[in-house]
Amino acid sequence: MLKPLLPQFDPANESAYQQWRQQKLLDYPTRIEQLLIEIENPARLSQTERAAMLQRIGKSNMAVFAGPGGGDPDKAIPRRLGAQFGLRSLDNNTGADDDGITALEVKNDSWHGQYIPYTNRPIHWHTDGYYNELTRQVYGLQLHCVRMAAEGGENALMDPEIAYILLRDRDPALIEALMHEQAMTIPENRVDDRIDRPDRSGPVFMAGPGGSLHMRYTARKHNVVWRDDDLTRQAVTALQEILNSDLPFVYRATLQSGQGLISNNILHDRSGFNDDDEVPRLLYRLRYFDRVTADRELDKQPF
Repeated sequence: MLKPLLPQFDPANESAYQQWRQQKLLDYPTRIEQLLIEIENPARLSQTERAAMLQRIGKSNMAVFAGPGGGDPDKAIPRRLGAQFGLRSLDNNTGADDDGITALEVKNDSWHGQYIPYTNRPIHWHTDGYYNELTRQVYGLQLHCVRMAAEGGENALMDPEIAYILLRDRDPALIEALMHEQAMTIPENRVDDRIDRPDRSGPVFMAGPGGSLHMRYTARKHNVVWRDDDLTRQAVTALQEILNSDLPFVYRATLQSGQGLISNNILHDRSGFNDDDEVPRLLYRLRYFDRVTADRELDKQPF
């Protein structure tokens, strides 16, 4: 049984949607630079830095940070940063290290080589953990750049709530199609004739913590099965058009060493890249079962 969404995300509640939409779009950032916050110590943000990041996350579900220590591979840096936003429960997915943090770098062994994040090939639009079971969705995402690529590796970023608005403004029926419990199915994954993950079906738009809007999506052409009806096909096509557009709601940035992203699992992609053999690209990815929170009591908790 899926959890209920807040009233503004109910396709039948037009008045709540219009009120929320007006506030959402008011002074909405249209440049990536508006999301960037300079920080001095990722492990202990100042009140001003944390408030500035929370303001941006509250508006656009994401904030980009730039801090010192670029090139430092200490995983405690992103772990402590995330904890200051209530992000603690890591999704220890198959590719993650023992501590639940994933080192995204080119790996040439046979297992990693079959998964695009561990190659230098482009990654299409997606939200993280879209193949997880519905009771274990990824609500928070942090990217932390230790070393950038010699060339390429640009990310495109988009707020799922903006994608929702643009689709609903076209036709609320498109939203209803993507809220169907069988809208998107990720087929089973087999490893050596063993089922590593069964089929996973669910909606694209669904309720997250507190009725917030959560999105599970991938633009992959293979290993995804969309519900076989005209409205779903129209909705998927419309969403792809939005993501591939030059609208100001689509941000583009190449994270530099010491920079990163804190978000409520936004839509993102990555261009292909070329490495410097001596100093290869390394990003840490942290997937959380938590959503960003502004609770000040977090400051009193140990990291």
